[in-house]
Amino acid sequence: MGIHHDISRRHMLAMSAAAGGLAIGGVRASAQAAKKIEQLDPALDKIIATSEPIKELASGFGGDLGPAEGPVWVKEGGYLLFSDIHNSRRMKYTPGQGVSVFLEPTNRANGLTRDLQGRLLAAEHDTRRVTRRELDGSLTVIAASFQGRRFNRPNDVVVKSDGAIYFTDPGGPAVPEQWDLNHTGVYRVSADLGTLTLLVNDFIVPNGLAFSPDESILYINDSRRGHIRAFDMAPNGTLARQTDRVFADLRGADPGVPDGMKVDVAGNVYCGGSGGMFILDPKGKKLGRIVHGQPATTNLGFGGDDWKTLFFTSRVHLGSVNLKIAGIPVPVAKKA
Repeated sequence: MGIHHDISRRHMLAMSAAAGGLAIGGVRASAQAAKKIEQLDPALDKIIATSEPIKELASGFGGDLGPAEGPVWVKEGGYLLFSDIHNSRRMKYTPGQGVSVFLEPTNRANGLTRDLQGRLLAAEHDTRRVTRRELDGSLTVIAASFQGRRFNRPNDVVVKSDGAIYFTDPGGPAVPEQWDLNHTGVYRVSADLGTLTLLVNDFIVPNGLAFSPDESILYINDSRRGHIRAFDMAPNGTLARQTDRVFADLRGADPGVPDGMKVDVAGNVYCGGSGGMFILDPKGKKLGRIVHGQPATTNLGFGGDDWKTLFFTSRVHLGSVNLKIAGIPVPVAKKA
């Protein structure tokens, strides 16, 4: 019912710069050269061996209208959840068993994470909101509007150890309506859900975001500009705006832009970029690049019993590679 209208609308959304899993400057490019791990600095040896195999776990997601996205590991269950955005499905990958449909529909959810209580948070495209799945299965709306105007299309979401929720909201529908926001933004919702704060609104396409291990820095991607920006955190949980700096530029000749992003326990940053996934040290130095053969890296997440498996998604597939350093667990541990 209404399928022709929906297809037309989805094509419009797919053309929008804010569509999940942006692959600006190469969305239709063919797959790159053979899979490999490129060493750009000797320090990479402590993180991953250049001989480490890059595995393809499943494929056939998203297609032309949008990507696989938002991988998040559920340690107590031993499985990974991820989004198949434009098919409006939440997928489940269990090692040794493969992929199955975990939930549908999902309002074409994109980024996923878990809060301190293990509840699943999702950035939903169709409803233009951030939601939380309670332990009893009910749904709580975390945020749906700012100052009376609907969000554009929330993209990624993370939770700080104090329970505060941070999310990005890049561009929205191809034809904005009068009650839509006229800016992109990065937002904070207090742990009690009582206060919504606009942190910054000068990104073109704010996308993936991640905290440093001590949560003193928040990294935020600007996919359109092809770089990661970093902000020191203020004591009240907002950004110390005067500390705004470009942490790393991940543009290049190959397709792919900064999209999803994660950080390991040593403070190294992992992010999609030109030609694959970059591994950067805490100062932004490029240590290596994981070339997985797909034209875009849409998101990534740590998992496995020891948090040393790096799962990653592209427009159409789910892959993984093993590391020597563990990622920051999700849910993040509450700090004393």
